[in-house]
Amino acid sequence: MKNWKEIVQQDIFRYIDHTDKQTFHGEAYTATTSFAVDDALATSVSNGESPPSVRLWVHPKTVVLGIPDVRVPDLDKGVKLLADNGYRVVVRNSGGLAVVLDKNVLNLSLVLPNVRHISIYDCYEAMVSFIQSMLSDVTDAIEAYEIVGSYCPGDYDLSIGGKKFAGISQRRIKDAAAIQIYLDIAGNSQARAALVRDFYSVAIHGEPTKFTYPDIVPEKMASLSELLGKQMTVADMKNRAQQTLRKLSSEIVTPPFSEKEMRVFETRLAQMKKRNERIAVALGR
Repeated sequence: MKNWKEIVQQDIFRYIDHTDKQTFHGEAYTATTSFAVDDALATSVSNGESPPSVRLWVHPKTVVLGIPDVRVPDLDKGVKLLADNGYRVVVRNSGGLAVVLDKNVLNLSLVLPNVRHISIYDCYEAMVSFIQSMLSDVTDAIEAYEIVGSYCPGDYDLSIGGKKFAGISQRRIKDAAAIQIYLDIAGNSQARAALVRDFYSVAIHGEPTKFTYPDIVPEKMASLSELLGKQMTVADMKNRAQQTLRKLSSEIVTPPFSEKEMRVFETRLAQMKKRNERIAVALGR
């Protein structure tokens, strides 16, 4: 596996902490907003108008569905089950399948330029390297491979001792990539996994599907707090992310979003809302 410096080759980074955001540009700050923000950032980074960026974000009780999840035989019943359990439902525009977010799940977006010269796999490995560096003082046991039985399984699931605590997706826009990871920091990971298992059970209910959805085994997933045997918090992980970025870069900048970035955000937000119209209909909104 290549290390961070071999892949990224950037010295100046933009750091954005959106973990406590309630609104953004007049919009309630939901996961829908976050995906539009990352699109605006990726566009700006691709155009050379922003340095490569690291953005942190947290959203309360949200299930983020992948594009294939919308093709389940009975999406409406699945979405209703999630809503009845108190979860907002959002369909994202990046790869992967359903994941669960809440106040104990930290999301980190790494937005890199010049990805015509960086493979998809190298972008994933850059994120793996960043997370391993973040936690290097407490563990050297983080591995990246598919955890069968987890939700949103993929080749770059992050695990310790065979239990998954993080998953990575990627979205490319022009000559930039937004690599997004969720980090399960604390709370009941198995309950989160059981919720996604129940979504598939209700939404598929034994009918044949063209896509193969995961058979979720909740015991295959755990939080970092559980895996490390010590209480970890989102605040702690935010500090670790910033310290790691300082170590891996020569300069960190924190400019506000430009007017041009805001215009791109508005366009991308409208696209996200269009993508989620089916969810709104399922919830009777």
